[in-house]
Amino acid sequence: MKALARKPAEIANQAPWLDTIIKGDCVAALEKLPSASVDLVFADPPYNLQLEGGLTRPDHSVVDAVDDHWDKFDSFEAYDAFTRAWLLAVRRVLKPDGALWVIGSYHNIFRVGAMLQDLGFWILNDVVWRKANPMPNFRGKRFTNAHETMIWASRGQGSKYTFNYEAMKAFNDDVQMRSDWLLPICTGGERLKGEDGQKVHPTQKPEALLARVMLASSKPGDVILDPFFGSGTTGAVAKRLGRHFVGVEREQTYIDAARARIDAVETAPAAALELLKGKRAEPRIPFGTLLERGLIVPGAVLTDSRGRHQARVRADGSLESGALVGSIHRVGALVQGFDACNGWTFWHVHHNGRLTSIDDLRKVVRDELAAAGG
Repeated sequence: MKALARKPAEIANQAPWLDTIIKGDCVAALEKLPSASVDLVFADPPYNLQLEGGLTRPDHSVVDAVDDHWDKFDSFEAYDAFTRAWLLAVRRVLKPDGALWVIGSYHNIFRVGAMLQDLGFWILNDVVWRKANPMPNFRGKRFTNAHETMIWASRGQGSKYTFNYEAMKAFNDDVQMRSDWLLPICTGGERLKGEDGQKVHPTQKPEALLARVMLASSKPGDVILDPFFGSGTTGAVAKRLGRHFVGVEREQTYIDAARARIDAVETAPAAALELLKGKRAEPRIPFGTLLERGLIVPGAVLTDSRGRHQARVRADGSLESGALVGSIHRVGALVQGFDACNGWTFWHVHHNGRLTSIDDLRKVVRDELAAAGG
């Protein structure tokens, strides 16, 4: 399998299990991975649909429903034991600041959610995948099942999980993204089919769904684990988005289809994978650093953009405006009669012959740190 684009040193040090599919039962197979080696998990476990008999349409044609052996359990207790086992295996390999997504239907997601909490995971959101083109309820005895639920959870309450808030807001036309996602089910050319024209996997997830999950909660170069790999949607999207993957799958037919699918994927250019970041993600630069770098000198006079207020810079980084003394934020607020002020954008200084926001000078320091790898 073609590896993701990396520096030679990174390739030399790459773990042999990265960007591979491990054949076997997920619990036993995950023993092959080191502890705390995975950044993000996407799990699409068996739903335990509890189907009784075949499902037919009104014209008596048979519906291609999920009736595979891997989705059948003897009891709810058996399913709970299975869920606990794979969640514990996942928890061991997940990094302390890692996170987990698990998708399910009403048949299983509530039991999975309770088990997550019992094992110490911290639920961040439940996200509803609202299907644009759901399968009708042919028997007419219930509402159409038009959605599935995903639980997004960090490894623990104190985990510093990844959330690319600014990127997802830009993705959503500068509107904060909600927890209900309208996306079509996997159809058309994206649906993998065998030589007989039948679906390779009955529950293949759309790539758009996995792309949104990874864009929201991972970074390029992160390792994404899928313990129920199936037809390889997670691996295909991870490779395209410059992430590493590791999959676990026990059915050889699915493994073969997934390998062929992933081999055909090209990784997007590195420049296209950069994530939009807000100022909260930038390194904190105290005002005093501007004095240390010589961008502002003690005694310099700061003004607002219209020249209505002035303050003198003192050697300790505080400002003095008449009887008012304090930080750039405190003095900025007091001279205006406000309770609060963003001193970085309020105060300006004459720099290189022009009036410059001190926030622009802070950016100079941040750019220097970035260039130096800090």
